[in-house]
Amino acid sequence: MKVLVLNGPNLGRLGRRQPEIYGTTTFAELAERCVQWGAELGQEVEVRQTNHEGDLLDWLNSAADEGTPVVLNAGAWTHYSWALYDACAQLTAPLVEVHLSDPAQRPEEFRHTSVITPHALAVVAGEGIDGYRRALGLLTAR
Repeated sequence: MKVLVLNGPNLGRLGRRQPEIYGTTTFAELAERCVQWGAELGQEVEVRQTNHEGDLLDWLNSAADEGTPVVLNAGAWTHYSWALYDACAQLTAPLVEVHLSDPAQRPEEFRHTSVITPHALAVVAGEGIDGYRRALGLLTAR
């Protein structure tokens, strides 16, 4: 089974950006682990990251057309992008929403809502990098 692990803005800076919140694992290390974890589950995992919302929307549109399951950490777009909401609504295969931290526990009130959640099979939040492993497992169990 092919799985896309899609990441939004600033996630390419993992390991350098606010390590007290997001941890010290780099994005390259995260991508490597996701590929490995997926292989252990019989998945062919492709990991992508972008700081450009249109790229993410194009990837989601392709996933919808191809029936590809998605693990999505949309970063800040999670909280306000209606275009992302619409792209997730058209997915035909399961979607799992991932957050390294737990947005509900963050002090910024705008982080407490997600446009992705209504379309997600599950939400994995606050588990750091291991949340991606759990998300991949949820897709396999599905």
